[in-house]
Amino acid sequence: MVTHMKTTVELPDALFRQAKRVAAAEKITLRELIEQGLRRQLEEHPRRPFKLRPVVFSGGGMTPEFEDASWEKIRAAIYEGHGG
Repeated sequence: MVTHMKTTVELPDALFRQAKRVAAAEKITLRELIEQGLRRQLEEHPRRPFKLRPVVFSGGGMTPEFEDASWEKIRAAIYEGHGG
C-alpha cells in the first residue's frame, strides 16, 4: 500500500534557496517544510460540499410499459443483456 505520492514541483531558484535555509534553521527536511506549508494552505481553504445539480428532462415521463412498474422491473430492463 502506497502512503506517499512522488511528484516534481518547479520552484524559482530564489524561493528554493530560501526554503532550504528555513528548513535547515528549523532542523527539518525540505519535504517537511513543504508539507507543513501545503497543509496550512489547505486548512485555510475548507472543502466545499458537493452539490448535485438539478437535472430536468423534457418529455412525458415514463413510457406506458414502465409507468406503474416496480423498481425491480425497471432495473431488469436497464441491465437486460448486460449481466446485472
